[in-house]
Amino acid sequence: MVVLRKTIYSESDPGENQTISEVFILVGFSNLNKLQILLFLVLLVTYLVALMGNLLVILLIKLNPSLHTPMYFFLVNLSFLDICYTSSVVPQLLVHLLVEQKTINIAGCAAQMYIIIIMGLMECCLQAAMAYDRYVAICHPLHYRTIMSGWACAQLAGASWTIDISVEVAQTTWIFSLPFCGSSRIHHFFCNIPQVVKMGRMDTSKNKIMVLSVSVLFIMGPFLLITLLSYMCIISTILKLQSEEGRHKSFSTYSSHLMVVTLFFGMTLFAYLRPKSISTPESDQMISLVITVAAPVLNPTIYSLRNKEVKGAFRNTVKKSIFSHN
Repeated sequence: MVVLRKTIYSESDPGENQTISEVFILVGFSNLNKLQILLFLVLLVTYLVALMGNLLVILLIKLNPSLHTPMYFFLVNLSFLDICYTSSVVPQLLVHLLVEQKTINIAGCAAQMYIIIIMGLMECCLQAAMAYDRYVAICHPLHYRTIMSGWACAQLAGASWTIDISVEVAQTTWIFSLPFCGSSRIHHFFCNIPQVVKMGRMDTSKNKIMVLSVSVLFIMGPFLLITLLSYMCIISTILKLQSEEGRHKSFSTYSSHLMVVTLFFGMTLFAYLRPKSISTPESDQMISLVITVAAPVLNPTIYSLRNKEVKGAFRNTVKKSIFSHN
């Protein structure tokens, strides 16, 4: 259980405890003034599109037995993660764009951070699992059903959830056990780890090293696993195929995932591991906004528009619904 501190220390007198209201102030996009209404409308539409797109993917896969394969099992998990991830941030942001008091209590801040990070870490591991699935399908097609059995997929998903929850419980507990000092203003639109860690009274350099270590382990680790192992083996296998039609068919089976992985890891790595010299509060917020809102929209769009099986399942579902209604 996360231990929440309700006191901060005065910067003028470190030995004097000050009881504060149990809230943080999320500065967010306050500087936009009247443009906040326009941003509200854009985010609302985008959020609804993300929800409908991911729910549609989950529904299609559930209703079509032909899509009950390992790849689509992981895709259902990815859509569920996207829904949870964007829903942990966007609804509160929409409210804050309409009100003057942009506050969040400490318990809510800890819960939000927990959900955001565990979903982010889980997506890293899930992308690695999907890359492994494509590797087995292309490089070892004769053993695909044996290697990627239902039990194996459940083990991969279960291991990812167990590791991510354990890491995030430890990290969130550690962050919110720190004594906070100074202003309770968070220069972001949600409880972002770097912003909250800056408020800690202890040596922030050590705190940042720990956060960076987790980022490298769970972001760079899966990224290297995907690029150096899975994709290199996949590309090598495809290039060895003599038939041009065979190469095109094999490439099409993993091109959608390659595109999603490139976008996700590219944005995430740039957000958390870019040099301080090009980092500003405004740029941090814009990058986080793209990851939080745009990525959950792009994932179902890419997988649906570039996937013949998903489009075929959609047409069949619509036809069955029409015939059933008639």
